[in-house]
Amino acid sequence: MTQTDEFIKEFSKDSKFKRDFEEADMRTEAALAVRSLREQLGLTQAEFAELVGKPQSTISRIETEEMNPTFKLLEEIGAKTNRRLNIKYV
Repeated sequence: MTQTDEFIKEFSKDSKFKRDFEEADMRTEAALAVRSLREQLGLTQAEFAELVGKPQSTISRIETEEMNPTFKLLEEIGAKTNRRLNIKYV
């Protein structure tokens, strides 16, 4: 186990830290998924934003983890790109 893993394990005992860490992890997953989808489609942020009917600033904020996108927003992006949102419990 790395020092980082040990640090996270120790601080995860604190419920606020754990909740904040998990929220940040979900933002990272959403950011990676949206950016990956956009790149698979070969689109710029502006082109992707137009395709999904959202402002380019929204796409940027998702991709830079400045925004915690709702499931509704992620589903809308999926619908506009003929993709399905897939959420898993682990």
